[in-house]
Amino acid sequence: MSKGQDRFGIALDLTGMTRPSASSEGKGIAVSQVFRDFDEFDIATSGTVIHGRRGGSGPPVLLLHGIPETHLMWHRVAPRLAERFTVVATDLRGFGASGTPPSAPDHAPYAMRAIARDQVEVMHALGHERFAVVGHDRGARCAYRMALDHPAAVRRLAVLDIVPTRDAFARADKDFALGYWAWSFLAAPEPVPERLIAAAPSVLVDHMLDTWSHAPDAFPPEVRAAYAAQFTDPATVHAICEEYRAAATLDHEHDEADRHGRRIACPTLALWSASGPVAQWYEPLEVWRAWADDLRGGPIDAGHFLPEEAPDETVRHLLDLLL
Repeated sequence: MSKGQDRFGIALDLTGMTRPSASSEGKGIAVSQVFRDFDEFDIATSGTVIHGRRGGSGPPVLLLHGIPETHLMWHRVAPRLAERFTVVATDLRGFGASGTPPSAPDHAPYAMRAIARDQVEVMHALGHERFAVVGHDRGARCAYRMALDHPAAVRRLAVLDIVPTRDAFARADKDFALGYWAWSFLAAPEPVPERLIAAAPSVLVDHMLDTWSHAPDAFPPEVRAAYAAQFTDPATVHAICEEYRAAATLDHEHDEADRHGRRIACPTLALWSASGPVAQWYEPLEVWRAWADDLRGGPIDAGHFLPEEAPDETVRHLLDLLL
């Protein structure tokens, strides 16, 4: 196959591509080269259909993206991990080419509990009963929920540039409201954010990528196009908004319940932007120590999108955890 195309019509040029070298922090890397040796799949779970790719060989590692992205965000990390691991990268429920099941008044279909269940079922369907999980942003919230709800499945956990949802909301103030504006905007009552996003989807995506990162040129044009394309689909936009509504309600409640009981038992890595809100507003390791028994981590000199802005350092830390 020389060309691929996602369900939004974004062409991914696969012609003559090779894997990026270990030093390729670089600009303008065609994202498709990452997936040359990856197989695409669509797997039905108990709640929806999850789209993703799998490549490499070795112990299984699941990569989970955040907003406004899809599994393509791992284009500078996945091939290097695939040299030692079986790498699975998926689109979360409601994002990218994954399904957008109907929601409910309590937003439960888009709570992280349901989203985490999808991912465990996908990995089991692929034959991976135990695996490592690496999540960024919303994917990190799914990842730690997986570790809490499915401890027998998650053998290693990495959370990139977050603190748990309960702890994030606990310091909600003016700075939080302005810095984490997406949490309030996307969780606003339907149909306000849905209608506003529909009017200018690329404005939302470009603003997130450009203002949350330190290196806006870290995102190749085809990646930006794929990220923006999903926001042209009303069902996807509604699903993403429902996820944020669930974060402010059910996810917070589930975290609160776990805070007084369950802990993350597996080895856990926390990484964060050295100058972003997580570093400015929290003591990340101190926060995560309240949740995880076996914890390591530290800051990375990059913006929010660590795997795309600082892939070399991100991979180095991940290998320390996974090997």
